[in-house]
Amino acid sequence: MSDLVKDFIRYLDKEKKLTKNTLASYEHDMQLFLAFTEKNAVSFADVSTSTIQNFLQTLQKKGRANTTISRCLATLKNFYAFMMQKNLVETNPAENAKAPKIKKKLPYILTPDEIEHLLEQPVATDLKGFRDKAMLELLYATGIRVTEMVELNLEDVNLDMGFIHCNHDGHERIIPIGKICTGALTDYIKTARPLLIKTKEEKALFLNLLGQRMSRQGFWKLLKQYAASAGIKSPITPHTLRHSFAAHLLENGADLRSIQSMLGHADISSTQVYARLVGSRLKDVYKKAHPRA
Repeated sequence: MSDLVKDFIRYLDKEKKLTKNTLASYEHDMQLFLAFTEKNAVSFADVSTSTIQNFLQTLQKKGRANTTISRCLATLKNFYAFMMQKNLVETNPAENAKAPKIKKKLPYILTPDEIEHLLEQPVATDLKGFRDKAMLELLYATGIRVTEMVELNLEDVNLDMGFIHCNHDGHERIIPIGKICTGALTDYIKTARPLLIKTKEEKALFLNLLGQRMSRQGFWKLLKQYAASAGIKSPITPHTLRHSFAAHLLENGADLRSIQSMLGHADISSTQVYARLVGSRLKDVYKKAHPRA
């Protein structure tokens, strides 16, 4: 990776305060572009809009998803804005480049029955069962991201008041957890966690069997196993539980602003997708059930 790209990533980290995952995406995009410019013997300073357009077309020919291509273009727009700040270029060649149009898909959600089957899978008879049940219940009860879940510390849970304190990337929110989730967390914290923990200094709420903080990858593997045992054939991710949480709340009368607050969406438009999803589901139900549909 060139020194200029390294400077750009450092700038995004220090000045823009981007998350590790976002920084990794920017770095990946820049590595793709760097390989393209080196292959075509073009320096960053000599790149034109047509160069960037050719780069995007190359990604498309290689079968890259439209979302990936659009993200690469956004990365390049930020990179050349950075270059302009450094007085290394006079104009931003990425500004007028066009990415493929992205057809927005409605998120996939589980039915209430599928959720029930999934949550029934961990059996609270051993340390792993207590922990896994608490994690699944918490994700569905709160709609938090899996990254937010594994970042939780024991002090972020208030069992008496029935809420968790989520503080991710400087954005804080208090989210209620409900009786069933509170019960699962209580069982885990009092029964399993004291036996999983290896050092008194460990603050993490959820621990792996080595006594270390649970990882995103570790939870993802567990979720796939439980989804298979629950008979869920569609591929699901931790985010599927977040989508299902929001859609089921909306179907049962919750307002968009409350859901936005719990999900931590900065823009209401991100939450409105669930209204379209629920509307689409209701139309399907109507067509199947109404005698005059």
